[in-house]
This record gives sequence, C-alpha cells and structure tokens, in this order.
Amino acid sequence: MCALKMRDGEVDVDAALVRRLVGEQFPEWSGRSVERLESSGTENAVFRLGADLLVRLPRHPGAVGDVEHEQVWLPRLGPGLPVATPEPVGVGVPGAGFAWPWSVYRWLEGRNPVVGALAEPELLAKDLAEFVGALRRIEPGDGPTGYRGVPLAARDPYLREALAQLEGRADTGAIAAVWEQALGLPVYGGPPVWAHGDLMAGNLLVDGGRLTGVIDFATVGVGDPAVDLIPAWCVLPAEARDVFREAVGADAAEWARGRAWALSIAVIALPFYWHTNPPVAQTSRHVIAEILAETR
Repeated sequence: MCALKMRDGEVDVDAALVRRLVGEQFPEWSGRSVERLESSGTENAVFRLGADLLVRLPRHPGAVGDVEHEQVWLPRLGPGLPVATPEPVGVGVPGAGFAWPWSVYRWLEGRNPVVGALAEPELLAKDLAEFVGALRRIEPGDGPTGYRGVPLAARDPYLREALAQLEGRADTGAIAAVWEQALGLPVYGGPPVWAHGDLMAGNLLVDGGRLTGVIDFATVGVGDPAVDLIPAWCVLPAEARDVFREAVGADAAEWARGRAWALSIAVIALPFYWHTNPPVAQTSRHVIAEILAETR
C-alpha cells in the first residue's frame, strides 16, 4: 500500500469510524460488513458497505465541497449517460468524531482498466467517446463551471512551478516547449458544455474490456469540453487514439487543447506525488512520455 502525502487538516479514516457513523445515522445498515478499498485516489476514503453499498468520506477540507456537489449533480446527469454512474442513497452528517458530511452510494460492479494491458482498446475508445458525447449533449442549464473548465492559461503558474521542482528528474525543456505551443492555441469560444473533468483510469470501470461505469464526479461542470479528451493519453494506447478522436468528433484545436490538459494535469501532479503516491506518479510519467513521443 502506498503512503499518501498528508495535506493540511487531513484526517485518517478507518473502518471502525465508518461503523460508528453508519450505526448512528443509518441503523438499517449497521449490521453490514465494512471493508476499506485500496485506491490511489487522494481526495476521499472509500469503503464497501455490505454487498451493494459504498461509503465515501472526504479526507481533507478541500474535498468537503465535493460531497454536496455530487449529491446535487449526479441524479441530474446519471440518467442521460450510457454507462452506470454513482447513485447517492444517503447523505451522512458530521458525527462520531468526524467533522464533515459524507455519502453512501450504490455499489457499481467492474474494475479499473490497466493501462498498457487493455483487452479491447479500440472498443474502449468508442465507449469513452460515447460517454463523452452523451455528457456533452446534456443541457448545461445552471451547471457550475467545471473544476477544469477554465482556459489553459490559468494552469500556467502551477505548471511552471512544477517544472522548477522537476528539473533534473524529467525532460523539462521538452515539456516546456509543448506547453508553450499549447498556450498559443485559440481559447475555447463555444457554449458551455458538460465535462466530467477527470477521466483517469481510476475513475473508469470496465468489464470484458468494455466501459461499464464512470465514477467520481467531483470535478464535473460546464466549460471547455476538451478536458474530457485526456483518456486518449492517460488510458488508451497510441493505436486507439485516432478511434477515440474520430468517434468524439474533436477538431485539431480541441484535440490539441485536450492533449495540453492531459500534460498539465500530469506535470502538476508529478512532483507532489513523486515519492508519496507511486500509482499517481507513475500515471503522470506515463502521460508525459506518451505526449512527448507524440509531439516529437
């Protein structure tokens, strides 16, 4: 199990705490088994509750707002999507020594895809494009600005800081060159469109090589939809990218913005998790290598 870098105010959540919270607030579920699930995620602690439920609790103050965000938007978005999404069935409140709200969801079957060992990469590419397209077609209405629904230039200070920390550990010159080109791309000028914002392998569920579910909607919102192209580099192999691009209908500018989003997410995460969360760091290194190989 990897060590996770503790953030200010971060708390340790264990199965005993979950049993107390469930027993106090949802006594009808108090006799169920509680099993912590291994995850490379950094925002929440996740526990299986019996056979068909899941408990998700924020681990630090910055993740607390995600609880309400998902409770509000998942019921509105889920019915319009082609694969399973988390279904909130309970909202927990502070208690048992835990200071923040938390959630109970229906359990979703499936496993995370293993990058580099996908059973059906081209079919998965089409499934991902179908999900992205369906989400984009949902009326934006009063949807909030996505966590990553901002112009690429807003990422620039954080990427530069990360590059300084990566000097000597990554090809920072090549990364900077790709990023400079991305900053010259036209800013998205279309209407606000829904985007999940974090379509990494850890937020995807597959069975038999096909996409069966998408989880963790904490970053969902409206804005530039190019951020939902990131699985092209963080999940799919190079030979399946064109399939994904064609199926999702991305033009050259949108594809380039999506690649820049994938690069910025990877670069900014890498120094923070280099030693403390090996799975996240490995994903970042993989994405950077794929993009540099593609742009050389």
